[in-house]
Amino acid sequence: MSKFKQLIEKHAELWKFIKFTFTGASTSILELGIFMFLQYVVFKSLNEVPVTDSPILSFLGISYKGYLYSYLISATIGYAAAYVMNRKLTFKADADPVLSTILYTIMVVVTIIFNTWFGSFLGTYAKVHGFDGVIADMIMKVIVMTVPTIWTYPLNRFVIHRQKSDNKKQSKHKNNRNNKSDSNTTANGGAILKTT
Repeated sequence: MSKFKQLIEKHAELWKFIKFTFTGASTSILELGIFMFLQYVVFKSLNEVPVTDSPILSFLGISYKGYLYSYLISATIGYAAAYVMNRKLTFKADADPVLSTILYTIMVVVTIIFNTWFGSFLGTYAKVHGFDGVIADMIMKVIVMTVPTIWTYPLNRFVIHRQKSDNKKQSKHKNNRNNKSDSNTTANGGAILKTT
């Protein structure tokens, strides 16, 4: 076995996080590119058009239609790409795809609500304080896309993209320990020994 493969197996969880980060960065670049194209080309005329009076949009702090449309479309594409890449490449998940998709969708909706509010908050703050323009928008978008890693990695790794085979391995390991314990009990004339 190669040293690189041994290193990966020895630090499997760290390697998964590195792959998750790489996937996140790749899909974030995709999302950012789409966002910038939509914001400054497709929806350019809507960047100064206020959204209608909506208590939900008001609560989220969304002020302009251009940002709203650009963000929702780019985020949807970015999250869809991340789902496929993380499921197939990062975690090699074999859990029920329907359940995984439902759980992922719930996480994404909550994350999008947070990101929409947070992005709008930063955008409004920047506009009020004179930090507007393409570079400022890109920096804010990167910040908004990075913050959710606090909850998206643990949810993706341990809830959404579980591996049935990991559960089977844990069960098999537990059964092997129980069988070893049973054989120790039998070998010692029925005396119960505590095994660790």
